[in-house]
Order: sequence, then C-alpha cells, then structure tokens
Amino acid sequence: MKIKPLDDRILLEPLPAEEKTSSGLIIPDTAKEKPRVGLVIAVGTDEDLKEKIKEGDKVLFAKYGGDEIEMNGKEYRILQRSDILAVVED
Repeated sequence: MKIKPLDDRILLEPLPAEEKTSSGLIIPDTAKEKPRVGLVIAVGTDEDLKEKIKEGDKVLFAKYGGDEIEMNGKEYRILQRSDILAVVED
C-alpha cells in the first residue's frame, strides 16, 4: 500500500529520539519525549509546498501536530503545512 498526501500535507517518518545527552548520560525510554523531527516520505499536491519541501528532507514539526498512522509495522505522521516549523539542514 502507498500513501499519497493531498493538498498542503506531507507524509513523514518520525526519527528516533536521542538516546544519550551531550554529556553521555543514557536517557531511559520513559523519560524520552516523542520525536519532533521527521524524514519526509511524500509531499502533497500543493505546488508552493513542493518548492519548499522535498522528499528526503528532515523537518521539525509541532509537538502535537498531525495525525499518527501505522502502515506495514512502521509509524508515520501526516502533517499540514501549518504543523511544519522548519526544514533541518545538517
């Protein structure tokens, strides 16, 4: 099954939260926040959005933004343009 977002929506795969702090402390699963950075899998049909965000980009999204879905054992999110806060550049 393939999901193709419509209009100003994107499909992304949330990236895992950090396992360690910068000082080397291991963060237990119960203390981790949900990831807020994700990898763009597909972009909707909005032409302006397609110019700004491409498949393969990493984006920062709103903490409670979008809808969580599961497909083939993987978790994804579908977000609207307003839920996307920034493109993450490495």
